[in-house]
Amino acid sequence: MKKLHIPVTALVIAGVTLIGSVPLATFASAAASGYTYTAPHLRASSTSAGYTKVIARISPSVVGIVGVPTKEAYMAESAASGDDSQYNPDDPGIAFGSGVIISKDGWIVTNAHVIANMEDGAKVITSDASGHNKTYIVQEFYSDTVSDLALVKINATGLKTASFVSSSQKPEVGEQVIAIGTPLSLSLRNTATSGIISGVNRAVDASYYLLQTDAAINPGNSGGPLINMDGKVVGINTMKYEAVGVDNLGFTIPADTVQYIIKQLFAYGEVRRASIGLELKESDDALIGLPTNDALTVAAVHSAGAKKAGIKEGDILYSVNGTRVHTVVDLNELFRSYKPGDKVKLMMQSAGDIVTRTVQLTQSQTTDAVVSTDEEAGGE
Repeated sequence: MKKLHIPVTALVIAGVTLIGSVPLATFASAAASGYTYTAPHLRASSTSAGYTKVIARISPSVVGIVGVPTKEAYMAESAASGDDSQYNPDDPGIAFGSGVIISKDGWIVTNAHVIANMEDGAKVITSDASGHNKTYIVQEFYSDTVSDLALVKINATGLKTASFVSSSQKPEVGEQVIAIGTPLSLSLRNTATSGIISGVNRAVDASYYLLQTDAAINPGNSGGPLINMDGKVVGINTMKYEAVGVDNLGFTIPADTVQYIIKQLFAYGEVRRASIGLELKESDDALIGLPTNDALTVAAVHSAGAKKAGIKEGDILYSVNGTRVHTVVDLNELFRSYKPGDKVKLMMQSAGDIVTRTVQLTQSQTTDAVVSTDEEAGGE
């Protein structure tokens, strides 16, 4: 997909676009491909009538978020798009994003990069079932850049909240889903696109596993919901791959990760993550995304607890409390069940011997880091 030459805040990292916000775009239509298409048989809830009811039910719980882009966001987008225009503080443009209402009194979940890309004074636009819009100033927000999630507060009551799938409802590949958000412009608010869940447990430039979907997700959809045919939120849309020849590769933060993060933000105003306090190096297979049973290698030891346990650079980490870990994302997912101060037993290899180390977990504002060599990272 050719990158849109637009002036504001669709951030690109290694081919991944954080789909936060943009003011203008050029629309292109796809040429007819000349083949005969046979429509699949769809279950009743997947008919157009089913889609209509689901979208009508969830739309009042989806908001648009608009603000003035920060200089950093503007310059990042200009660099990513190849646009050499300079930031104009007198006319910085407009940045757009989306969000989901989670409480009647004005709490909204969105992406951290949506809020980070906007100056103070961002606004939230809501609409009721009749389509009447209201605009609110963001009163406060709490953000977690590691998960790319944020909570936003507006001064409102009686809002219609969205329902999330339960932790026992695991999304399945092939499940039909709908993405709703504010792509490109406020005039396109609550745009709905449909598709399926294309993959689960995707470790794609993120600290936690993501869902993959082929539902069309565009700049400005960030923070909006991906919903199932029961009208429940299965995740929060966060980014897409964007390159020539690449189509419909969108990624969504799963509902259980969203719930974990917002509970921490409500309780503490931050995410209090448990961490071993190590820098860990993944195997070559893990780094390029191959299925692997390889272990993690300790690249550096930072926490006092890890040093006290005798962990050294070069040690190999196999498991935590009996659970094998092959990637840092595996470790981050596992540690959602732990809190700082907990003690865990690590099965490791040290100096050629298999050993057990007991470590008291520390609190980290980030996750345990992946370390790549210059060669692996593409350096010289």
